[in-house]
Amino acid sequence: MKYYDKLIFELSKKGRTGFSLPENEFCASRNGGVKPAGCLCKALPDNLRRSSDLRLPEVGEVDVVRHYTNLSQMNFGVDTGFYPLGSCTMKYNPKINEEVASMPGLAALHPLQPESTVQGALEVYYNMEKALAAITGMSGFTFNPCAGAHGELTGLMIMRKYHLLRGDLKRNKVIVPDSAHGTNPASAAVCGLDVVVVKSNADGLVDVADLKPLLGDDIAGIMMTNPNTLGLFEREIGEIAKLVHECGGLLYYDGANMNPLLGVVRPGDMGFDIMHLNLHKTFSTPHGGGGPGAGPVGVAARLEHCLPCPRVIREEDGTFTVLHGSEESAGYVSGFMGNFGIILRAYAYILSLGHQNLLLAGKYATISANYIKESLKDCYKLPIPSICKHEFVFDGLINDGAHDDVPGATTLDVAKRLLDFGFHAPTIYFPLLFHQTIMIEPTETESKETIDSFIEVMRKIAAEAAEDPMLLKAAPHNAPISRPDETRAARQPILKYWDA
Repeated sequence: MKYYDKLIFELSKKGRTGFSLPENEFCASRNGGVKPAGCLCKALPDNLRRSSDLRLPEVGEVDVVRHYTNLSQMNFGVDTGFYPLGSCTMKYNPKINEEVASMPGLAALHPLQPESTVQGALEVYYNMEKALAAITGMSGFTFNPCAGAHGELTGLMIMRKYHLLRGDLKRNKVIVPDSAHGTNPASAAVCGLDVVVVKSNADGLVDVADLKPLLGDDIAGIMMTNPNTLGLFEREIGEIAKLVHECGGLLYYDGANMNPLLGVVRPGDMGFDIMHLNLHKTFSTPHGGGGPGAGPVGVAARLEHCLPCPRVIREEDGTFTVLHGSEESAGYVSGFMGNFGIILRAYAYILSLGHQNLLLAGKYATISANYIKESLKDCYKLPIPSICKHEFVFDGLINDGAHDDVPGATTLDVAKRLLDFGFHAPTIYFPLLFHQTIMIEPTETESKETIDSFIEVMRKIAAEAAEDPMLLKAAPHNAPISRPDETRAARQPILKYWDA
């Protein structure tokens, strides 16, 4: 084991310290039991106080610095390398977004300040709502949801509220395609809706023939991603919208795959009534790490009264006001008005690109994906040869090297081997429509040189698999940890070093 592979606890040596502090003069235990003014020894009840010192690593300052510096260098992020994670749109986050969000007049705001002191921030909310409405074809947005999945739940709450306000109490089912993101059925279940699955046809699109028998007066709506999770545009979306609306249902747009549509086509024009946007995917805000995030939800004009509060409106005199509460709204879904810093980053991104360059972003994302697909389809199985949008799916290797008693290389092996070449692995084994799924999304921010390098490595791995599949099965060869038991790590996590 290398020095920098050890846990901070393993570097510990009894009695070693990395600091020098004066003794606490305000502690009763150091003053003959007499409690000086300001002593905090008894500030907590005895049952909440430790009976012994906390066991922490005892290390020198240089050990601490080297340990955490090395850990930071082991991280992989979009700032350090190509991250072709299918359906997650891991695009580069322009640093001007961070600079704008860190400006003192914006970063130091408090959500409970009087409205008169935050007019600039309220104007950002208002302008951002108008920008997203123009981009998506929706009438209005709420910024309260703090993530994409939170936005899904909020959108379904709006859907239910709309039907309840009309006295349509039977609608307790939502249709979800079999290729949908996993959050779709989860959000529906949390919202108290029963999930009905519609199948995909041989082209990977929603099977309209399978959809028709599912429609009825108990359908609240359908959740769709377009382009779908295979990266394919749902060509029959007009017919699907017509059928769902005729049965009294609503169309919900999962905005996870909005990136390739920027400036090209709008969900509102396709017939969708409700949608959420993942600002971290489409509008370049930070992705992952548990947050903060933002999943704004937009609606058509006839559902705008159901949007959660608070919302910002512009008065006739040009000032901005926050509306709190409405009997017809879906209620509150977060404490304030969402994560302002994230919304601000996305707003800076939109203003930086402008209309013309937003249009190019979607087109470049589509070109990049098709370029990779066409460059690799002779060595990776392409189950659906159609032109894709921002992402596409392979079904494993054409030649996996299997023969006699030698097992062939799998999608997992390809993903692990990619790590040896400095690329993050793409999404694998999702969607579940194929056995050996490899889902690749390059985004619009990568240069042709980076994409060509990725293609070269993928071809090299395919050649290795054909000649020596065991080389892939032992990969990664250069990572600190090779192949941990991921299932056990998730189900039986070890969260402490010492037993007591």
